[in-house]
Amino acid sequence: MSSDFLKLVGERIRTLRKEKGYTQESLSEKSGIHVTYISDIERGERNISMETLEKVITALDVNAVEVFRIEGIEGIEERNEKKLLIEAFNSLLAGRKIEEVQMILRLAKDVLGTFDKLN
Repeated sequence: MSSDFLKLVGERIRTLRKEKGYTQESLSEKSGIHVTYISDIERGERNISMETLEKVITALDVNAVEVFRIEGIEGIEERNEKKLLIEAFNSLLAGRKIEEVQMILRLAKDVLGTFDKLN
């Protein structure tokens, strides 16, 4: 059984691979990782080591932070799993300045306060 986080990272790796125009086979060749293992990573079925992640990042020629920018996954807003959505929201905020995070927190509190008043 794979974790939600592994699934999100795997989906992000798949998205980055496709953006580069790579097949799983070409990513396998570039990274030196077996194609079946690449497939397992993308499905979130492998708890990969940092060394393996580094090989994937190098092969994709992206910054490490790109792998964890899960807000870029298509359809993330349509997911109905609360934990996944919270992790996606967290990833949106992770690279932001503290002032921006504080502003988003204030906005979220205002929006939630409005929801609470309506219910």
